[in-house]
Amino acid sequence: METTKKKFSLKRIGTVGLVIYIVFLIGPIAGLDFPAIFAAIKANPLQLVQFLIIGISNGAIIAIIALGYTMVYGIVELINFAHGDVYMIGVFTSLTVLSLTGTLDSKDPGTIILGLILALIIAVAVCAALNATIERLAYKPLRNAPRLAPLISAIGMSFIIENIGLMWAAQAWLVPSFGTTGGASQKVFPDLLGTLFASLGLDVNLLASSGLALRFTIKDLLVIILASSLMIGLRLFVQHTRLGKAMRATAQNRDAAKMLGIDIDWVITATFLIGGGLAGAAGLMAGLYNNTAWWFMGFRAGLQSFTAAVLGGIGNITGAMLGGFLIGLLASFSDGYLNARWTNAWVFAILVLILLFRPTGLLGEQTGQKV
Repeated sequence: METTKKKFSLKRIGTVGLVIYIVFLIGPIAGLDFPAIFAAIKANPLQLVQFLIIGISNGAIIAIIALGYTMVYGIVELINFAHGDVYMIGVFTSLTVLSLTGTLDSKDPGTIILGLILALIIAVAVCAALNATIERLAYKPLRNAPRLAPLISAIGMSFIIENIGLMWAAQAWLVPSFGTTGGASQKVFPDLLGTLFASLGLDVNLLASSGLALRFTIKDLLVIILASSLMIGLRLFVQHTRLGKAMRATAQNRDAAKMLGIDIDWVITATFLIGGGLAGAAGLMAGLYNNTAWWFMGFRAGLQSFTAAVLGGIGNITGAMLGGFLIGLLASFSDGYLNARWTNAWVFAILVLILLFRPTGLLGEQTGQKV
């Protein structure tokens, strides 16, 4: 037994050594130039803080989406590849509601606030209903099938939703800001929070009065508060509510939970409803933060969010949040100091290194609360 463990450790050390060798081999091509990085930090230390702010803010959006991934996997052990595209539908739903209510062209603070609240409610409702519908139509009939079957079904649903987004983005009669360039191009999501603050006579940059060459906007603050609030609320929900306890029981042993009288079908549907709602909220926040809407935006967001959930320990709510913030920070520092074209490669290289030592993620299932 000890010989087997020793062989496994040596194999793992060898793999890590190989990964480090590859990193240093291709590092200079991918922007890993330590003297240049240290010189850039020394020349402008505040830039490091700025990248930190950007990383945390983007990480907060990734974390909200990752919560949906980790909840679904915790209950049915399914990688819902369509989740990122549900998030994309949340962006388009928000933009459409804001257009139909006349919020996009308004400079009245009351109209903008009401429009944003309405967009948030409708985006959450639409994405929750869409996610639950996907579960009923595509996943439930395959619940007892081999794991590969629902996985393929999830990929298929992802392609279907992407094409719905592609057609939606071409409907300029619905949202005039979509323009006449067709559905494939990226669309502008107006900076409503900037307009709102300007109409109130306030500076969007909360650090403007400090005199520092830093930018920490109301948008950064909102996404961080929203992500933290959702994580805390979700943890409390899972720990203290009847449905949350039913989710935990279902995640631990589905058959035993059924024997205790828990309605497994409703618990799974509720999980998809909550996950979809989170994706809808993330969609509105992402639109307001990045000011873009694109039919293909769910692919990258989904990939990063799933990576965040795995990095933190899939099935673990706190782990998903931690993974989201780490991915955001890694991407921000890579964009700033390395090479933006290699950002995804760096993120996954670090993910591989961490998983070699912590196969269950940073927090793992055994130390956290599995939903």
